[in-house]
Amino acid sequence: MRDKLKKINDYSFELPKSGKMNVPGKIYSSENLLSHPGMSSAIKQVADVATLPGIVDSSLAMPDIHWGYGFPIGGVAAFGTEKSKQDTGVISPGGVGFDINCGVRLIKSNLQVNDIMHKQKELIDKLYSEVPAGLGSKGKIRLSDKDLDSVLSTGADWASENGYIWNNDLEFFEEQGCIDGAITEQVSEFARKRGKKQLGSLGSGNHFLEVQKVEEIFDERAAKIFGLYENQVVVMMHTGSRGCGHQVCQDHLSCILKAGEREGINLPDKQLASAPLNTVEARNYLGGMSAAANFAWANRSLVTYGTRKAFSDIFGVDSENLGMSTLYDVSHNIAKVEKHKSGEVCVHRKGATRAFGPDSLDIPSKYREVGQPVIVPGDMGTCSYVLSGTEGAMAQTFGSTCHGAGRALGRKAALKKFGSRNLIKELWEKQRIYVKARSPRIANEEAPDAYKDVSEVVDVCHNSGIANKVAKLRPLGVVKG
Repeated sequence: MRDKLKKINDYSFELPKSGKMNVPGKIYSSENLLSHPGMSSAIKQVADVATLPGIVDSSLAMPDIHWGYGFPIGGVAAFGTEKSKQDTGVISPGGVGFDINCGVRLIKSNLQVNDIMHKQKELIDKLYSEVPAGLGSKGKIRLSDKDLDSVLSTGADWASENGYIWNNDLEFFEEQGCIDGAITEQVSEFARKRGKKQLGSLGSGNHFLEVQKVEEIFDERAAKIFGLYENQVVVMMHTGSRGCGHQVCQDHLSCILKAGEREGINLPDKQLASAPLNTVEARNYLGGMSAAANFAWANRSLVTYGTRKAFSDIFGVDSENLGMSTLYDVSHNIAKVEKHKSGEVCVHRKGATRAFGPDSLDIPSKYREVGQPVIVPGDMGTCSYVLSGTEGAMAQTFGSTCHGAGRALGRKAALKKFGSRNLIKELWEKQRIYVKARSPRIANEEAPDAYKDVSEVVDVCHNSGIANKVAKLRPLGVVKG
């Protein structure tokens, strides 16, 4: 598939419409990033997504693209709704992913690097004790059935009402931390059971809690508005809806597939199971997906509570006095109805971040001068970035950009290649990055070399105009599952 790409410029490529494709594909990337192993499979998925009914404009992929379930990770696709100018399209769980509303939140502080270096290990150990991490990890609170219904219905509002986050946090969450339209009945008993004990936990895989320093500022104006400055200590968290979201996706896949077959949708891959947006099955999935997304916002809010508590305990100062406010919370795996230049569309972002530009009424008024904050995690041995949304993203990608570095190696391949290394020891001795993980195996699966170069990914987004570089963040300590 790589040889079918037509180069538009140094940062974007077109996959011309052919066969059963309803629209062309468009991939934001570089020659070097496209040379990574496995790209042909991911490009084929871009073409497969383009065959779905009602897709608008293009099947899009961000520079962190790699192979995923149905849609590529890094894939973006918009579909017409009954209220749009386009033909009514579909909803596809594969365009959201199993970890519904996996996302990233960035917490600021008024601490500087020198304030924490003498307590670096102590702080990370405390975070590890306050925020459960790892496969099957359980949160520290126990929810009643009534509480769980509230979490699924109201998301971060539940956390706010119960005192786990500050009142002004909600303004700085995408969708204010809650999607209307959640249908709790579409969350099965098994999904509820899986999620009930996990609220406030990181989970495993690429999820993390990371203390970072602001290493470099690229856009002084945007950084000032965001409240970022060099040598400032910040905390980034990456987690989602845990077992609840995974089960919601699993539960609805067969119903969506059957609905698509009934409606005559011919799929190039069953993992692209799709149902027209005007069907009962689509509405049921969206209701369950929204409930799981709300769970994820509440989950990150409980992780925020544990993070603030850890800092307060270590430094003996209230988190308010430490300036631990939320910069922003963004989602990676979600489908939402939004208004764009083509009218109302249902935008699927699978391993992609919303990046709304300046003057958007959907972002906090504080940020409308420069655009929405975009948080892009890298890997635990290099760096992460804060970007801002742009008018270019609104015009080209339905207000979307990359979500991270993107894997260059699968977990099994990474373990095979790096399994003999003591990565935790290496990161401490060579870079003074303190990693607290449940096991060395987990760290090796997430080795820096298992990921693409996040700086190159971000540069593609910046140079193609679908995001603007604001700041680079360097890890100081990491909690891994």
